[in-house]
Amino acid sequence: MKALIIGGTGIISTGIMKQLSKMPEWELYILNRGNRPDVKIPDNVNIITCEMSDEKKVSELIKDYTFDVVADFISFVPAQLESRYRLFKDRCKQFIFISSASAYQKPLSDYRVTESTPLSNPYWGYSRDKIACEEYLMERYRDDGFPITIVRPSHTYDDKYIPLGVHGDKGSWQVVKRMLEGKPVIIHGDGTSLWTMTHNSDFAKGFIGLMGNIHAIGESVQITSDESLTWNQVYTAIARVLNVELKPYYVPSDFLSKCSGYDFTGSLIGDKANSVVFDNTKLKRLVPEFVATKRFDQGIREVIENVLSNPNLQELDPEFDNWCDRVISAMEDAVKKV
Repeated sequence: MKALIIGGTGIISTGIMKQLSKMPEWELYILNRGNRPDVKIPDNVNIITCEMSDEKKVSELIKDYTFDVVADFISFVPAQLESRYRLFKDRCKQFIFISSASAYQKPLSDYRVTESTPLSNPYWGYSRDKIACEEYLMERYRDDGFPITIVRPSHTYDDKYIPLGVHGDKGSWQVVKRMLEGKPVIIHGDGTSLWTMTHNSDFAKGFIGLMGNIHAIGESVQITSDESLTWNQVYTAIARVLNVELKPYYVPSDFLSKCSGYDFTGSLIGDKANSVVFDNTKLKRLVPEFVATKRFDQGIREVIENVLSNPNLQELDPEFDNWCDRVISAMEDAVKKV
C-alpha cells in the first residue's frame, strides 16, 4: 500500500507518520515545503519537496506516481481543494481531508457530538472555511465519484505542545511560566465546561484504521479520545505535574472575546467555551480495534517533562503575560466598583 501525506510535520500528521513508518505494509511519501528541520523524518519515508501552491510543479513531481491513499493536512479553503482534485482525481483510491470538529454547530443543541451534528459555526471563519471545504469534496464525491473521506479532529496534542484554553500567539509556555512563578492564570468561564483532549498517538491509530478502508469512502468521521475533562481538571493536571499550586482566575469567555489585543471569539465562543462530549461509535464501527489509551493525566506528564527538558520549546511571550495582568486588573477594578 502506498500513501502520500500532504504536510506531514504538524502535530497530528507527525504521529501518523511515525506509526506508518513502522508498518511494513505501507510505503510512505510526504509532500511539503521542507521547512521544518526540527521534525525528524524516519529514514524509510520518501520526501517530495515542493510548495503545494505551485500546482504545475507538483503535477510534474508526481506524474509517475499513483497512491492508495492521499491525506491532506494543509488545505483550509475550497480553492486549495480544487487544486488537489485536479492533481489527484486519477492518482488515488482514497483522498482523506482533515477538517475540524470546530465546524460543528455552535451553540450546540445537544452536548453529545456525532457526525450527524449539524455543521454551523458563525463565530469562526476558520470553521466556516472547513465546512465549505467539506461541501466541495462531498460534491466531488456525489458528482464525480472522487473517493473522499473527511476526518474531524478536535483538540489534539503531542510531546511538544501543552494544550490550554487561553494562551498567546507564541504558544502555551508563558502560561506554564506563570504557574511556576505563582501567578494567577486565566481560565475561561468558570472552568466547568467539558472538553476532550486527544494525544496524537491515539489519533493516529484511528486515522490509520481509516486508510484504505472501503467503508470510509464518502464518509465523515470524527477521531477523539473518549475522555471528558473540565477545564479545571485540565489546568489542575498541569499544575500537579509542575508541583505548584494552581491559582485560577476565572474570566467570562465573552469578556475575553471583547478584550483588545487577542481575538478569542473563534477559539472560545466558537469552540473551547462549549461543553462537548464526542460519541466515537462510528469510528469504532469502521475501525473496531480503535481504543484511545493515553489518559490525559498520563499524556500531559510526558509532554511537560519533555518541554521542561528542552529550552527551545519554552518560547517566552511577555506581551501575553502583560495582557493577562491587565485583564485580571480590569476584572478586579470592576468588582470594586460594583
